[in-house]
Amino acid sequence: MWELIRLNRRKSILLFILMGGFLMLLGFGIGTYAAPNQGGWVGLGLAVAVWAVWSLVSYFAGDSILLRTSGAREVSPDVHPQLFNVVEEMKIASGLPAMPRVYIIKARAPNAFAMGRKPEKAAVAVTAGLLSQLNRDELQGVIAHEVSHIKNRDIMFMTFAGIMLGSIVLISHIFLRSLWFSGGSSRRYSSSKSGGGGGQAQVIIMLVVIAVAILAPIMAQLLYFAISRKREYLADASAARFTRYPEGLASALEKISNNKLDLSKANKVTAPMYIANPLKKKGKQLSNLSSTHPPLKERIRILRTMSGGANYLQYQAAFADVKGKGSSIIPKSGIEEAAPVPIRKRFSGRAEKRTDSKTRQRNAGDLIRAVNGFAFMLCASCGLKIKTPPDMKKTSFACPRCKKKVKVPTAEMATAAAVLEGLETAKQETKGAAKQPLTYHRKDPGWESFSCSCGKVLQISPVFEGSNITCSQCKKKIRVTS
Repeated sequence: MWELIRLNRRKSILLFILMGGFLMLLGFGIGTYAAPNQGGWVGLGLAVAVWAVWSLVSYFAGDSILLRTSGAREVSPDVHPQLFNVVEEMKIASGLPAMPRVYIIKARAPNAFAMGRKPEKAAVAVTAGLLSQLNRDELQGVIAHEVSHIKNRDIMFMTFAGIMLGSIVLISHIFLRSLWFSGGSSRRYSSSKSGGGGGQAQVIIMLVVIAVAILAPIMAQLLYFAISRKREYLADASAARFTRYPEGLASALEKISNNKLDLSKANKVTAPMYIANPLKKKGKQLSNLSSTHPPLKERIRILRTMSGGANYLQYQAAFADVKGKGSSIIPKSGIEEAAPVPIRKRFSGRAEKRTDSKTRQRNAGDLIRAVNGFAFMLCASCGLKIKTPPDMKKTSFACPRCKKKVKVPTAEMATAAAVLEGLETAKQETKGAAKQPLTYHRKDPGWESFSCSCGKVLQISPVFEGSNITCSQCKKKIRVTS
């Protein structure tokens, strides 16, 4: 899809210029209002300076700012191994040059987005609620969608547009609020009565500036939304091709659409980055006109109409069938890519567990605690799952329910542990001991924590399916058995 990538680069440059134009117009208007004689040019100069500074900030630190604004926290594979495994699968399927950084957003509402200025410096962020509700096929569909944004060079557009739009909205709001609280409009209007024609000109300038301050962020948002909508369709098409299973993404979007929870960290600037519009009104999705995304029901219908295969040609046929025969979304280069992509069977790994809403919310809460460094201990006497804070240094404590002593389990040497423990050995024996693998026997299928021989507390999530885990502190590999 080379022509899509080239077009996205052109659109990013065009959007960058247009956003700068809105910002300069706003600066000129505010400057003219503050000082009618030469203030407009001063305001224009300041707007150009703000535009230049924010452009540099967007390029070098825009992804970090937006990730921090969204409440995202970078995590290691130990927190959620399945998530890292799926991201790596989609990185290989899409041909990305580097593995994206992985973040988890501490929120119970299911959603996800991708961020970064280029594929080599990209990040994928998912909410704890998404991980607690989706099975592997659905998670793969969502990750494939976000990786598609990275592959199609959408992320640079998202980063630049988000930062520039945020600055336009911020300056506009500050100006309008200053008018409201200072009562500047009434003072200027009263002075205009005594000033004759000059006063009338000031009133006109004031009204024009207020109109610009109101319309500039609206026009910038409409431009942002219009381009974002098309990119969502294209990312869905690429995701279906990467996973070879359109139903996975369709089912994930269906679960996201049924969500009634608000994503409190999202706002009008960051909303277009997400796979589905996170902004709701009284628990319901916003109308199509005010939404940053195409209707979810329409996206789901298109994906489920793809019965003959998972390539771009099949998506275009499904898109035209749902939207109308004359509708086109896939670029010419994608249509000409006629190699068949058969739809694979459903993932045959661990069966999906049907859980009620309370269980899903509890699972999301446990994941949020795991991201924050909480450890999960199981009382052997009464079975209570105990969540301990990350700053706790004790190796044992009393169970809150049965009051019996609970010890933090420790990984042990798989062989010769008794001989090696506490003994001074020769250099050759020590070298051989270092090769002896540590092992840990799982006691619970849910969240579980144990201590490495170096003292680092490690987490095992409910979706852990591997046989090894690596300590993030001493880099030792620990074998995990059930």
